[in-house]
Amino acid sequence: MRRLLPHPVVSAGLFVMWLLLAESAAPGPALVGLAVALGCGWAMAALRPGRARLRRPLLVLRLIGTVAADTLRSNIAVARVILHRRADRRSGFIRIRLALRDPQALAVLAVILTATPGTAWVEFDSDDGWLLLHVLDLIDEEEWVRIVKERYEAPLLQIFPAAAEPRR
Repeated sequence: MRRLLPHPVVSAGLFVMWLLLAESAAPGPALVGLAVALGCGWAMAALRPGRARLRRPLLVLRLIGTVAADTLRSNIAVARVILHRRADRRSGFIRIRLALRDPQALAVLAVILTATPGTAWVEFDSDDGWLLLHVLDLIDEEEWVRIVKERYEAPLLQIFPAAAEPRR
């Protein structure tokens, strides 16, 4: 059974989402949705993602709250930037050295930074641990480094047990 459905929860979720988006449970769209869901489950099995082990579930909830509040604040800030076209506004790139090395933790950080309006994860050098981040309204570089390191990376280092790579 595991060979037919290597990731049953992912496949089931994709199938349900397909049916909801198709707004119809007619046989044609349902069969296409089933084929897509099974194909994605097999593709995910081919990628062989590691199992994420999480610690500190209360910290996970706190991080979710922090990200939600930051996203709301960032939406308002980006709206102000767009509506008040200031001449002193400048966007730019920041390089931040990360201690995170766990692929799942890095993926979560990438989602957090990219989902927050006004920032975009551009590149990560896995050999040296440098993150290249684009910021829409870059006023204080050190403040952005502090935000990423303290608000996002520090909790992720505690949530994912093997998230940090030992220093060379």
